[in-house]
Amino acid sequence: MRSFSTSTLFVKAISLFRLLPASRYRLTSAFTTHQPLHHHQRCCHHCKPAQHPVLFPNQYNQLTSRRLAIITTRLASTNLDQDTMPLSYATLAEQNATTTNAIIDHYAASGDFLSLSKAEGDGILQRDDEDASKLQKGIDIAKEKGVLDPNWVPEEYISVDVLGKSPEQVADEILGVVRKSEGGSGGGVVVLCGLSGTGKGTTVATLKEKLEKEDKKQVVCWSNGNIFRSVTLLAVTWCEQQEDCDGFDPEKALTKENLASFVGMLEFGKFNGKFDTKISGLGLDFLVSEVQNTELKVPKVSKNIPTVAEVTQGEVVLFASDAIKKMGEDGIFVLLEGREQTVNYVRTPLRFTLTLSDMSLIGKRRAAQRLAAGALKEVTEGASEEEITKALDGQLATMAKEA
Repeated sequence: MRSFSTSTLFVKAISLFRLLPASRYRLTSAFTTHQPLHHHQRCCHHCKPAQHPVLFPNQYNQLTSRRLAIITTRLASTNLDQDTMPLSYATLAEQNATTTNAIIDHYAASGDFLSLSKAEGDGILQRDDEDASKLQKGIDIAKEKGVLDPNWVPEEYISVDVLGKSPEQVADEILGVVRKSEGGSGGGVVVLCGLSGTGKGTTVATLKEKLEKEDKKQVVCWSNGNIFRSVTLLAVTWCEQQEDCDGFDPEKALTKENLASFVGMLEFGKFNGKFDTKISGLGLDFLVSEVQNTELKVPKVSKNIPTVAEVTQGEVVLFASDAIKKMGEDGIFVLLEGREQTVNYVRTPLRFTLTLSDMSLIGKRRAAQRLAAGALKEVTEGASEEEITKALDGQLATMAKEA
């Protein structure tokens, strides 16, 4: 949560003078005790004297209720419990929520930053809509093939508004529910969804740390990505072994029968004392953990994943659901992050959706992340706040022109 130091609040209070009617002002001490105002000096007919701070007693009766409401709202939204993080090298180097909050606060009144933020936010929402549409198409294909139950209804999601909350506060809110559930006493599955920019990745990392340190859980963060890559590797390998295939041929490789065969070549279980996925077929014999950064990321796999993923959503979802169930039953706590279209098919009452009541923050966070990453490349450790601000300003000028 962003907040301000006492000195910053003082400056902000002074800046609010422009909202007052034109007259000669006399600023009183912020720590002076004043007598209650008479009824004709109150801001509105339903307010008691103590409901609003007495900032300018000699001019109080001159304030319109509209202008007073603006001042009261702005000061009430200011939190003195913590200080705004300075734009230091340490803050910049963290590249986390503290960094983005400091940058967002620094550029709060910048037209260029607001324009860049809007462009970033619009782009994120557009990509999210496109991704959701593609995923839904894959799910619909799986339903038509009979791979997924068309009448499946997931458990209800619990909405968590992350506005103004730190990753730790969001994680604690989720854990408050988790610890009261059956899953809090052993293994379990926590599903986390939300639009890009709501902090899913950071929340998952914080949940994992807290569950391991505070609850002494064995935690696994599951992703369907490696399963899609494994099926793609098998499909590409199958094409290489066919005389009538010239490279990867999706029409021949991705038939219903072949996909069932490829998924049947994947086995999830305990290997070498830990859970893993084994690829065994078409001459391949790998453990995913051993080839996830080599064989599964070669160009012939990477470039064909979108094509394979579109028609294997159902198969991969069912494989993942079974794997996650096995780990949960073995006492492992599984954190599953993804889109609702796919994670809906994993049974668990611990389902959460991260939301932002102020959607503009999605774009502001992404813009701040880009500025921080760009500026960090231009400064060296020990850089002054002035040097860091200059680097950020330069990045903002460039990105705003491109937006």
